[in-house]
Amino acid sequence: MAIERLFSDEDRVESLKAAVLAGITAGMMAAVLLLAHRLPSLGFRTALASIAAGLSGSTFWVSAAIAGLSGGLFGITYRYAVRQDENFQLKAGVVLAFSLVRGLALVNVAAAVSLRGWPFAAAIAESLLLFAAAAAVLEVAQHQGWIKAVK
Repeated sequence: MAIERLFSDEDRVESLKAAVLAGITAGMMAAVLLLAHRLPSLGFRTALASIAAGLSGSTFWVSAAIAGLSGGLFGITYRYAVRQDENFQLKAGVVLAFSLVRGLALVNVAAAVSLRGWPFAAAIAESLLLFAAAAAVLEVAQHQGWIKAVK
């Protein structure tokens, strides 16, 4: 009796490619959003300088790296969830699920309640941007044949 392998080495490589591509996209989007948060109060030059050193710089890069890791996990999940399906609701559902989990986890609940929920909305909207961008890049990569869909 032969044991059938569920995942081939080629499938693992395609998942790794999806994870790297989505992770880089999410990390870059997070870095842009994090920098945009600093611009109004610091100005462009000071905001750029703030990401280079000290605690401010460390928090910037760690936050971007965490977003990149989240994007990588999203990429693997998205690849397996959507497979070869053209169902928009399924694709949007995966993006929304990751956005809700990440967005709600970022918010201080006491502050959000006192501000009538706006921090929840802002965090979820930012997460939607991150994961929607990652999904769009994965869709392009699959249509171009750079990443193969799960069969």
